[in-house]
Amino acid sequence: MEKSPIGVAPIVVEHLTRLQTEAVERWHREPIDDPYSGFESLVCQQHQQNFRLWHAEDEARDRLATDRQLAKVKRSIDGLNQARNDLIEKLDDAITAMLHEGGVSVDEQASINTETPGSVIDRLSIMSLRRFHYREQLDRDDVDADHRQTVTNRVTLCEQQHHDLAHSLQELLDDLFAGRKRHKTYRQMKMYNDPSLNPAIYRSRQAGSLDVRRL
Repeated sequence: MEKSPIGVAPIVVEHLTRLQTEAVERWHREPIDDPYSGFESLVCQQHQQNFRLWHAEDEARDRLATDRQLAKVKRSIDGLNQARNDLIEKLDDAITAMLHEGGVSVDEQASINTETPGSVIDRLSIMSLRRFHYREQLDRDDVDADHRQTVTNRVTLCEQQHHDLAHSLQELLDDLFAGRKRHKTYRQMKMYNDPSLNPAIYRSRQAGSLDVRRL
């Protein structure tokens, strides 16, 4: 990888947010795909988990769903959320590799950000979904003027927050690739999907083993 000019990251946040926005719109019309490569492909894969999660969360709140259907959706949400978090880590690992390949040296006094770039990319992904679905509400013909005004106000707020977050991420990336800030991957270390760490799983397995022995 070629070294970037001091203070300029090889990752352009505007390209990533455009990817997320266009993908959300496309995936509501066509099958989920990943036509990208390199870091953008990782961003797309992470974005896919949020897209699936968003709609699974909607299904989980369907008051007409049966208990069996809700249990199935809940298990799906757990798996998607685990994949989502794993991909946040992969995004941060990829940035670590890019910094190493670019020969970036970090100032000894450099500080660490409270949030990693991978986590911010995740937030931007969710924000792109929120923006799409709020705009979708404006197309409904079964709502009144108050509802439309509330949604319009929220769309405006979403746009402001999205702009601020994207701008802050670009500043962070530029600081990282200029060596003005330190970068590291923070491991999520989720416990609930690990059979050896979740008491509800390992205790039920232990109880099952005891029952088998009694037989």
